[in-house]
Amino acid sequence: MGWWQVDADTLARGRFVISPLAETTAALKTLHHATAAHPGERAWLDTHLPAYRERLAADPVTALLVHAALGPTWNATFITPTPDDDATFDQELAHVRATPPAAARTDLGPSLRGPLPTALDRDDLPERAADLLQWVWTSSVHPTWPRRRRVIEADIIARTAALGHGGWAAALGDLRPGMRWLGGDRLQITTHEHPPRHLTGDRLVFVPVTLHQTWLAWDDAHRRSAVVYPCSGTLTSARQAATAPLAALLGTARADVLTLLATPKSTTQLVALTGQRLGSVGRHLRVLLDAHLVQRRRAGRSVLYYRTSTGDALVQAQENP
Repeated sequence: MGWWQVDADTLARGRFVISPLAETTAALKTLHHATAAHPGERAWLDTHLPAYRERLAADPVTALLVHAALGPTWNATFITPTPDDDATFDQELAHVRATPPAAARTDLGPSLRGPLPTALDRDDLPERAADLLQWVWTSSVHPTWPRRRRVIEADIIARTAALGHGGWAAALGDLRPGMRWLGGDRLQITTHEHPPRHLTGDRLVFVPVTLHQTWLAWDDAHRRSAVVYPCSGTLTSARQAATAPLAALLGTARADVLTLLATPKSTTQLVALTGQRLGSVGRHLRVLLDAHLVQRRRAGRSVLYYRTSTGDALVQAQENP
């Protein structure tokens, strides 16, 4: 069992952050393992996996590097740097590209769990890793980044609300498999055996990604640690466009709101997921409430909206005519 000692001051400074590079690395890991957590992820994988395999087939050294860097229980540290606040993808990628070659080769040891293959005893490993991440970003993440960012923002909103209601134990309890409070200032971070880490004085960040991937990262030189975790499944798997008939009946924007309310969501989450303005979402909810297609209930300080049985029947009838 691996655990981190996290004092009150470190937690108080803890933040949820958005990382384009973490989202891209999650995409790379999903492509590498070729497994999907839900139908939406499966559709994304089916679309992009052939091109990914074709690229690696044409570059055997990079293919071997990916296999070595993304081990069964550990990632090479240089390929998963600790995210920082408000950094762009290019700024984050520059950290990977600037890794000293000797450090990259050393980082492959824990993920390989064995000696470095002769083919990887070279100085261009950081360049190759950065080039592949750039390709994944450009080909399969950046085109949908605005939607992905809205899903990530919605997750952060929900986590922040949970933090306000029940403290860090409520916000982090289901963040990743095996993560839970052990009592006092000890946070179990994984069920795998790892030496404990003492984070007193460290910067601790929590980084959501839309694909079902999770990992840990830390930078001892700058005293930063990160937990990368998958967004709530109700956000990633349920985010789908309204059907054309439903959009024709209600209007596209209002139909999108109704489609998203298969699970309860706050107005703020709906704003993040749809990209609509707060006033527009509020007007759509008012119409849907008056039509008895949605209902609302209070949860702590938040008001959650959800579909009624009539709203469910209307959406399902359009999806399954």
